[in-house]
Amino acid sequence: MDPASQDINLNSPNKGLVVDHSDSLSDVPVEGPVVGAVGNAANPLPPGLTEEEAEELRTELTKVEEEINTLRQVLSAKERHAADLKRKLGLNPLNELRQNFTKGWQDVQTSNAYKKTQETLSQAGQKTSAALNTVGSVLSRRLGDMRNSATFKSFEDKMGNLKHKVVGPRGSEEAIGSPTNTTPTQDNPSF
Repeated sequence: MDPASQDINLNSPNKGLVVDHSDSLSDVPVEGPVVGAVGNAANPLPPGLTEEEAEELRTELTKVEEEINTLRQVLSAKERHAADLKRKLGLNPLNELRQNFTKGWQDVQTSNAYKKTQETLSQAGQKTSAALNTVGSVLSRRLGDMRNSATFKSFEDKMGNLKHKVVGPRGSEEAIGSPTNTTPTQDNPSF
């Protein structure tokens, strides 16, 4: 049976479908006593149910089980057909996952909650930026004021005097005896 050549109408599952009843549940051999036997001691009738009603229920149950089997076959044929179409279109599970993720992300971005959150975070970022700019300008001004204070100038003069005593009058030149000014001696020949 070729599922691609069949026209299966889901509104009428039996139309266009060859149903093979060879594997239905009614043909399965049962060991031991017959399950549906009326008056069987192992399976007595429920109270208030006549033999005719029990037989009608069994017939209906058989029909429903056959319909379930038919629907399983239709679903299986549809799944094979869908897999064949996907294969022909070059769709694989990774591509489907990627498409689902992309669509999901687009759905999230268009949601009202995402837009409100984005607006809120944007406003918070702007306020934070403004606050940091204010703090930076205040600190800059305070450091400038501190540098112009008498205490800082006194400290700066003392540090300048200390530097003059340590380095000497050369100032920007290297200090005497620094390791970079040493020349190799006869005891330590360079290689």
